[in-house]
Amino acid sequence: MAGHSKWANIKRQKARVDARKGSLFTKLSRAIIVAARSGLPDPEANFRLRSAVEKAKAAGMPAENIERAIAKGSGNWTDDSPLEEIRYEGYGPGGVAVLIEAMTDNRNRTAAEVREAFSKVGGSLGESGCVSWLFRQKGVISLEGVTDPEALLLAVAEAGGEDLKVEGTGAEVYCDYTLLEQVATYLKKEGYQVQEAAIRWIPSTEVHVEDPETAKLVLTLMERLDNLDDVQNVYANFEIDEAVMESLA
Repeated sequence: MAGHSKWANIKRQKARVDARKGSLFTKLSRAIIVAARSGLPDPEANFRLRSAVEKAKAAGMPAENIERAIAKGSGNWTDDSPLEEIRYEGYGPGGVAVLIEAMTDNRNRTAAEVREAFSKVGGSLGESGCVSWLFRQKGVISLEGVTDPEALLLAVAEAGGEDLKVEGTGAEVYCDYTLLEQVATYLKKEGYQVQEAAIRWIPSTEVHVEDPETAKLVLTLMERLDNLDDVQNVYANFEIDEAVMESLA
């Protein structure tokens, strides 16, 4: 998945730019608000909230912003328009399946923006369920500073994890999404640097994109969707060879 890995690197670089613009803080705030609303407004007692707060802190979000977002989620802060979570599904160029998680205070606005992003590149927004069957939900734990992959593999097995992907000194651990907190907590206790722990949609099949023009359109769609303020996460099942990615650079 060289191409997909490169897209992940591009997203990380973009996140640093977005943080300066403030758009990333908007998305992080929304994740905290919904997480606080879904359980106790205490990060220590709410794993989803704790993960959202840790991600916000890692992005350099001010403490007062985090506290305000928690207050909004717990109902202790007046909020004009309540947020709701929505999932959109569709097909991009080359038959690539795309699944989008959004948080919005205006369904019509968000649907129109997502639909336009697809139409701009010749894709199409579909009905609920049209592509989700091509994905499965997994707990994904991102680690940094991995020096002994074999020791990590053993730790993952002992923690109840299912799979492991190592790239340089970074790694992603996969587990049943219901065991995400258990596995992440165990790895932290073992001294591993947990950067993020989240439930993600992992494709069960992949579409190999070989045509550079199609690849360009796919990446344009990913960027358009990711740039939408209401969109929290974008998942897709494309694979682009490193050579094709380099030709687009």
